[in-house]
Amino acid sequence: MNANQAQLLRWVLVQTSHPGNVGSAARALKTMGFGDLRLVDPKIPGVAHQAEAIALASGAGDVLGACQESLSLESSVQECSLVLGLTSRDREFGPPALDWNAARLLVGAAIQGGQKVALLFGPERTGLDNQHLSLCTHRVWLDANPLYPSLNLAQAVMVCAYTLRETLGNKLTESDISVDLKGYADPAAVAAMLDHLKEGLESIGYLDPANPKKLMPRLQALFARSRLHKEEIDLLRGIAKQMLLKKSA
Repeated sequence: MNANQAQLLRWVLVQTSHPGNVGSAARALKTMGFGDLRLVDPKIPGVAHQAEAIALASGAGDVLGACQESLSLESSVQECSLVLGLTSRDREFGPPALDWNAARLLVGAAIQGGQKVALLFGPERTGLDNQHLSLCTHRVWLDANPLYPSLNLAQAVMVCAYTLRETLGNKLTESDISVDLKGYADPAAVAAMLDHLKEGLESIGYLDPANPKKLMPRLQALFARSRLHKEEIDLLRGIAKQMLLKKSA
C-alpha cells in the first residue's frame, strides 16, 4: 500500500459520542497507514480537541488534529464511487449487503482504479440508521460471533484498517475485481435525485405525502441495487422536472 492509495480512503465516524473512541480510531488509522478521518455531527462539537481524545490518540495527534468535522454526511461521501456502511443489523430495505471479505476486495478494486471510497461507522449505541444507509452503496458486516456481534467503534475501525492494509498491499487479479466502478454517481447525488423525484411523484398525485407507505424506501433499494450512472441521474432528474412543470402549468 502506498500513500496515494491511503489518501483515496475516507474513514467517516457518524454522530460519535465518546471522545476516547475518536482518539483511539485516529491511533488505529495511523498505525495502519491511513489518515483521512472525518467526523459527522459528533455528540460533542470539537470532540477531537477533548483531553480524552488527545490522550487516547497517543502518537497519532497529527491524524486527530487534521480530521474534518461537519454536520453533513452528504459532503463527507461526495465524489466517492463506493460508500460502505458498517453495521451488523439486517434491514428490510437499503443498499445491497456484503460480508467484509467481499467488501474489501471491492475497496481494493476501487482504490487501485483511482476511485475514492468512504467507510461509515455509526453511533456507538445505535449504529447507522436507515437515513445514514441511504447514502451508502453497500451495507457491510464483519464476520463476528453471531450471538454477540457487537464491536467497539475503535475496534471495528482497527479490524477494517488492518485488513485493508493487507488487501491494498497485494495486487488484485482480474478474478478479484468483478465490478468496474468508474462512471457511477456518488450516493449523495443519488439521494438528491430521490428527493427531486419524490417531489415530482407528489406533484402528479402518485405519492401521497400523508400516507407514503414504502414507495420511497423501495425506490431507494432499487436504485442502490442497480448502481446508477451520472447520466442516468440527469435523466431521472429531467423526468422529475417535467412532473413538477406539469403541475405548475
